[in-house]
Amino acid sequence: MWDFVIVLFAWISAIVGVIGAIVPAVPGPPISFVGFLLLSFCDNNEVGVVTLIITGLLAVIITVVDYIAPVWFTKKAGGSKAGMWGSTIGLVIGLFTGLWGIIIGPFLGAFIGELIVKTEPAKALEVAFMSFIAFLLTTGMKLVYCVVLLVMIFTESWTIIWG
Repeated sequence: MWDFVIVLFAWISAIVGVIGAIVPAVPGPPISFVGFLLLSFCDNNEVGVVTLIITGLLAVIITVVDYIAPVWFTKKAGGSKAGMWGSTIGLVIGLFTGLWGIIIGPFLGAFIGELIVKTEPAKALEVAFMSFIAFLLTTGMKLVYCVVLLVMIFTESWTIIWG
């Protein structure tokens, strides 16, 4: 009975984690890891301590990189805080406009943010491009991690529930 409840929460965590890999306000990798960690409390689990440590460390590293990379890429291009904020706002607005909005939103947001603080258009374009690259890299990294954990959770769940 309890194993089924734990597996259900692990599945929910895995799905929310994948969504969180794309949605900026939801920390996808840590949520996915919690789902995987939950499975280690089931009676019939095959989750090893080493696997838990590695996946946990990866969740921490990916989460830290996710916060640092956009700032670093934007600063590397000579961008301002307005560019960083613009990128974030563009992503949030883009969430409501579908896949293309999620992809183009951070770029346009950074570009507009830089133009607001009177950055020359060519420089604003460079900053927006670097912000976009950071977004693609961090989102891709989070998505790969969360999808891999989703598969691991579903695979391990099969073993726990059906032996």
